Amino acid sequence: MESKSKKLGTEPIIPLLMRLSVPSIIAMAIQALYNVVDSIYVGRISTDALSALSLAFPIQIILLGIGVGTGVGASSLISRRLGENNRHAAINAAEHSILLAFIYGIIVALLGFFFSDQIINLFTSERNLIQMGGDYIEIILLGSIALFFPMITNNVLRGEGNTFTPMVAMLIGSILNIIFDPFLIYGIGFFPAMGVSGAALATVIARIISTFFLIYILFSDKNELQISPRDFSLDFTIIREIYIVGFPAMVMQFLASFMLGGMNRILAGFGSTAIAAAGIYFRLQSFVFMPVFGLNQGFMPIMGYNYGHHNPDRMKKTFKSTLLVAVIFTTTGFVIFQTIPDLLIKLFNNDPQLLAIGENALRIISIAFPIIGPAIIISTTFQALGNGFPSLFFSFLRQIIVLLPVMYLLGQWFGLEKLWFAFPISEAASLIPAVIWIYFKFKHIYSKLENRNSI
Repeated sequence: MESKSKKLGTEPIIPLLMRLSVPSIIAMAIQALYNVVDSIYVGRISTDALSALSLAFPIQIILLGIGVGTGVGASSLISRRLGENNRHAAINAAEHSILLAFIYGIIVALLGFFFSDQIINLFTSERNLIQMGGDYIEIILLGSIALFFPMITNNVLRGEGNTFTPMVAMLIGSILNIIFDPFLIYGIGFFPAMGVSGAALATVIARIISTFFLIYILFSDKNELQISPRDFSLDFTIIREIYIVGFPAMVMQFLASFMLGGMNRILAGFGSTAIAAAGIYFRLQSFVFMPVFGLNQGFMPIMGYNYGHHNPDRMKKTFKSTLLVAVIFTTTGFVIFQTIPDLLIKLFNNDPQLLAIGENALRIISIAFPIIGPAIIISTTFQALGNGFPSLFFSFLRQIIVLLPVMYLLGQWFGLEKLWFAFPISEAASLIPAVIWIYFKFKHIYSKLENRNSI
């Protein structure tokens, strides 16, 4: 019987891509639903409560960056080692990534215990926002091991071609979070009304339950890579190989956090409602981009395996097929954001000022959606091939070099109404060099692998 990993190099591409991606797309869609529902619950408390969540969001992006970077690096390494028929090395990579999850969880929990209020104070001087944001982020940081472990181990499973189990794990966490939210936020039944702190606690509890499910799967005979702590031996070379790809992916998330922090500082000059409007956008956009990230989870192991297996034709076909699906996803999002932005904003709060600012923001920012799909796939392609630097470069160009300065200048020159054009401008500015780079990258790889296969 053919193993899951070997099917990455033999099954028809479109059915294989869909089989691997659909579970992740479903899971990502549920995750996006959780993000939106969580914010809807908090938005019903007050606009300030929604603003507090927006201020805490950059910190959460840093945590996600640690998990994403380690997970992407592990997934890329595992799929390439399986493509080389080196199962022992793949298992070693999985074991080291799990150890890293626990180390990060301990460090971040300590930071949350001692510095939560000081962290929020970096983004605002309003005492009410610092209090609510600090209470929220303290609980999130204390429970961070329940974020790192699922994120990293899900990528371990995806690296071996298993996207179904990560889907189930994400569904468990997201659905339970949605269920727990109203009880802990509003104090239904015998539960106390905890406000934004309740939203954070609901998140942590749901993640803990998801973590126990993954521990059961990971150390059982249901997992293709048989992980055994008794056989573990620390090897810093493996950690280095994980972060050759993972560190640029991690820094990309850190740049996103820096961008969000900088954006919040710029928007603070226009009032807390502008910050809340931006927070709503970033939660709504997850409905558009999460399916593409889910598509990535099927795309990356196919590309990594066939690169390790020296199959350039299959790599090209996989790239083109995934690109087409990504464009369909993001263009659909563009149509929705252009036609019903007012209804989307009203999901969170009916404040007239928030509605006016948010509707304008959604229409302008979503202009870039059709080209963001290809940009995400191109970035993931570099990671799948074991080269994370180009993805980091384009992320830095888009978010730091272009977006923040243009946003600041547009705000100064034309006010809040035109400030949002910085988003489509930055996306276009980074996509053009990305397309050129990936063209020559493929040309080089195709030539190298074809020559190797002809020997």
